[in-house]
Amino acid sequence: MAAAPHFAHNPQLPIIKPNYPGNKMVGREYCNGEELYEPNFGTVLKWQLSKNPQKEEKKADTWVPEVVDCTTFLESQEDGLVWLGHACFLLRVAGKLLIFDPVLLSSLGLRRRHALPCQLAQLRGLDYLLLSHGHRDHLDAKSVQVLSQQNPNLRAFGPLGMAGLLRGMAPSVPVQEAGWWQQFDLGPEVPFELFYLPASHWHRRGLLDLNTVLWGSFLLRLPDGRTLYFAGDTAMAGHFEEIERQFGPLDTVLMPIGAYKPPYMMQLSHVNPHEAAKGVNLLRAGHIVPMHYGTFDLSDEPASEPIRELQLVANGGMLRGELHVPAVGEVLRWQDWE
Repeated sequence: MAAAPHFAHNPQLPIIKPNYPGNKMVGREYCNGEELYEPNFGTVLKWQLSKNPQKEEKKADTWVPEVVDCTTFLESQEDGLVWLGHACFLLRVAGKLLIFDPVLLSSLGLRRRHALPCQLAQLRGLDYLLLSHGHRDHLDAKSVQVLSQQNPNLRAFGPLGMAGLLRGMAPSVPVQEAGWWQQFDLGPEVPFELFYLPASHWHRRGLLDLNTVLWGSFLLRLPDGRTLYFAGDTAMAGHFEEIERQFGPLDTVLMPIGAYKPPYMMQLSHVNPHEAAKGVNLLRAGHIVPMHYGTFDLSDEPASEPIRELQLVANGGMLRGELHVPAVGEVLRWQDWE
């Protein structure tokens, strides 16, 4: 007999969406909204045994993002946003330095295609570690271990179930968990708000932990109302419209665009560039910064295809907001964008 569904949230944090009961669970598994999503191993096997129709094109595509040194930013106290590759960003705002989804080193099956824009030892003075979910290309154990050693005051913020996962990597780092539509408690001295919001995805790191850690996205809101949204890992779904309804038009959106081929394998996990464009348009984003491309080889499309496709969309006038394509390590003054 199937387990009866129940709902989970952090009772110590407020739920900001009216009448939201919490994240639906069936047994130990978080649902992807209302339904369980359990990726099929047979689909992975089909992918591994199938020929990639773009194999030669992908082999010939040696493009990598440009990398520029960000040491000056790290040594300063200036506000700004810096892409470290894939879905990892540094964000300094109101005197706090945040890092999103750190995967700073190569590991088995995840080889970085370009260098970091700084030395790993330079990543000090970090206040907050923001973890959207537990997949290995967003949460690397060794990276977290190094960051926790170099930043003794580091605090982590992430989804329900994250504390148990992080305990095995960096036991000294305190973790605050949230469900969808919850506001984190940063303390009265922090002059911005941080929310955990939906994404359409799933979780697995081992054989027995399918969907036992939640996944989602982050929104940061400044006192003047300016917002920065980090979409995490997501497929196309109705949460973009829900977030816009809750918060209104967003100012800056960090949106994934890569790892989308073959569609039968990826479409329920990731957005392609055209879906990413639709998502940011639904969010009524003023500015778009793409991510989740160029750093790791995760899928069948050629390395440069995601950003080329998104630029074609933008050049065709089909993006509501302004597209920013930074080099890895380039400082974006997002707080000054109109």
